[in-house]
Amino acid sequence: MTSAPAPPLLHERVLDWYAENARELPWRAPDATPWGIFVSEAMLQQTPVARVEPVWREWLLRWPSPADLAAEPAGEAVRAWGRLGYPRRALRLHAAAAVMVTRHGGRVPDTEAELLALPGVGTYTAAAVATFAFGERTTVVDTNVRRVLARVATAREHAAPSTTRAELDLATGLVPEEPARARTWSVAVMELGALVCTARLPRCEACPVRDLCAWRLAGRPAHDGPPRRGQAWHGTDRQLRGKLLAVLRDSDAPVARETLESLSDNAIQRERCLDSLVADGLVEPLVDGRFRLPGTREAP
Repeated sequence: MTSAPAPPLLHERVLDWYAENARELPWRAPDATPWGIFVSEAMLQQTPVARVEPVWREWLLRWPSPADLAAEPAGEAVRAWGRLGYPRRALRLHAAAAVMVTRHGGRVPDTEAELLALPGVGTYTAAAVATFAFGERTTVVDTNVRRVLARVATAREHAAPSTTRAELDLATGLVPEEPARARTWSVAVMELGALVCTARLPRCEACPVRDLCAWRLAGRPAHDGPPRRGQAWHGTDRQLRGKLLAVLRDSDAPVARETLESLSDNAIQRERCLDSLVADGLVEPLVDGRFRLPGTREAP
């Protein structure tokens, strides 16, 4: 692997750039709570900031603490999730809130190890919350970070399809020693990937490390790994699952099977999607053949 530029110089350039260019986001505000940061990390996975911010604000207004969310049926979390996508994240967030109440006194646990033990919390989320909410010095690696480091240090346009040990070692070696500086570094590299070192049209002319970037210095060689394909949407199971959930989410009462059947003429695909929603815990079938969000009460 090509050696990365000297860490002190990278730190200086990227941190200075971030100080001037960071977006003002509510979960980055000085008064952001650990719970608000936890919710933001759950929502931001595979979802653009512009779509997350209004839902995050509504969510925190309704459920300002883990206990507030845990006291509601899981179906209300799915309903409030709206159209953020990947709605199982709402169920996992609700389950994590319940564990915070039963095991952590209603607070977000403050160590990476405890966070990782929560239901639905993976390595990235545990590290991000530990760093951004509690200042723990750890390694935060998301898609943006992987892309920046792949270009700057290894002269590759894109990172490998899945995170490698070498990538983690590189990222860990670049984390500043001081926890406060490490926290800012983690969010600054992510921001650089989101705003400048983007996947499709990187703005190298605006990059603070353009003269240090191995990929740019090598002439920006094209990606030579497995083809990178965009996700299909129209006609997929994911699209139909979303349509089925939208009807249930927008209804205050259980929904008749006939209503759901009217959403698609493809009976095999429709039943497969409905069955998968039930199996995922996102939809609850009733004995009378109707369906509702899990745990929600029937309207009188």
